[in-house]
Amino acid sequence: MCYSPEADLVAGLVVGAAGIDALRHVDDRRDLALAAVPLVLAAHQLIEAVGWWGLQDRVPEMAGTLAIGAYLVIAMGVVPPLVPYAVMRTERDPTRSRMMIPLVVLGAVVSVVLLFALASGPYGATIGGRYIAYETTLPWSGAIAVAYVVAVCAPLLLSTHRRLVVFGVVNVPMVIGLATLLSAGFISLWCIWAAASSLVVTRHIRGQSAKTYRDPAAATADG
Repeated sequence: MCYSPEADLVAGLVVGAAGIDALRHVDDRRDLALAAVPLVLAAHQLIEAVGWWGLQDRVPEMAGTLAIGAYLVIAMGVVPPLVPYAVMRTERDPTRSRMMIPLVVLGAVVSVVLLFALASGPYGATIGGRYIAYETTLPWSGAIAVAYVVAVCAPLLLSTHRRLVVFGVVNVPMVIGLATLLSAGFISLWCIWAAASSLVVTRHIRGQSAKTYRDPAAATADG
């Protein structure tokens, strides 16, 4: 989610380039899911750009409506289970990996609840200044929001990869701050954070690749 279609478009291209670079440097299949996250985020941004244009009557109404629906499906159905699963898969410590399993399950439960709500109730979107205000009917919205954040953010804090842990520590206040800006109706800067997150993922994948290249046994540690 970003503050204009142009920003979404630029962010989508940047994040997509980061995702392609990450996939090119995957040397271990366990890193594949994490490397794919930036491409999902890139698609998310590019789809929202079409949603913006639909709301601005710059593309056919059907294209805008489909884009809004696709955006919500990714945000509500794909991201909650994908992120914890990707972090769990890239984890080399079996104990830490097992600790993340409940978070993957939590993300999957959140995804099912949100997708059911999306399929059951009306949804839509309006331009609310420098953001798109998505309109959905969600059960237990407060609890689901907390569960969503825990499922997506907590796995990073459990990782043994130092770079991911540092990112996880920074991620929590950033998520709170960006959500506060959006809920107050000021501006949406999620696309900028998505771009930054994707660069962190790419750097991590490159680091894993370099370790494997130098010494396969050293790939279990993170610098």
